[in-house]
Amino acid sequence: MRIPDLDLDLLRCFVAVAERGGFTAAGQALGLTQSAVSLKVKRLEELLQRRVFERTSRSTGLTRDGETLLAYARRILALNDEAVRRLVAPPVAGRFRLGVADHFVPRNLAPLLARFARTWPEVRLEVEVGRSHELRAAQERGALDLVLGKRRDGETAGRPIWTESVVWVAAPDWAPPEGGALPLAMLPPGCMFRDRALAALARAGLAFEVVYTSASLLGVAAAAQAGFALSVLGRSGLPPGLVELPGLPPLGTVEMCLFGDAGGQSPLAEPLMRFLRESLADPGLAAAA
Repeated sequence: MRIPDLDLDLLRCFVAVAERGGFTAAGQALGLTQSAVSLKVKRLEELLQRRVFERTSRSTGLTRDGETLLAYARRILALNDEAVRRLVAPPVAGRFRLGVADHFVPRNLAPLLARFARTWPEVRLEVEVGRSHELRAAQERGALDLVLGKRRDGETAGRPIWTESVVWVAAPDWAPPEGGALPLAMLPPGCMFRDRALAALARAGLAFEVVYTSASLLGVAAAAQAGFALSVLGRSGLPPGLVELPGLPPLGTVEMCLFGDAGGQSPLAEPLMRFLRESLADPGLAAAA
């Protein structure tokens, strides 16, 4: 049996439907009619001899085969786009200053930078890690070109990349003190996670005490890993030695966005922004670097 080659155009259409939750929305994103999108998905299913979507009158969902294909399709398309940028697109070179929110660092930053270096070896990337609001202030005064950070509740600035769940975390063997206030390890005042956590506990009528404050997220995580206190982190950046803690007030989600170069002044900004959006929309792509 001859193994068929996957058509990139069909895969791109498939991913658009999966990510946007329907054929009409995918067509709008791709500049195609709904019927054209349906036809491309049908051709893909015929090629694979597998159904990739379960369709009802109200919704479109991935089948088990579709879920498997989605992970591969994203990686195939990312590699294709990386190769095209490297060989066909105009060369990208120069110095670029990138700010990255510190809660993104523990698990995601290193593989992403490795993939970036392979894609644009002529770019000298300078990375500054810190708190989102401080990095954004630096970008606004011209000290950084682009910032990957959190969007505050109610904001509309920035280009959204993905939505991050905010969770309570503690060491695996941590137990709350009997009859006492919950001990918290937090970043200094002004941190969105801190503000949200303290407000949630206050609304729930739970006693708490901030027993450890550090300007470094790694310092906060270390206090929680030691069993000294519990803390709040983004789910995707959960380091080893910490687990989610159930039973406490929910903390919702936060939008991770790219901020900067709204006027298109830097010739490096748009290609780098596109790279970050494509990579971070599926964290598995960065991890596979």
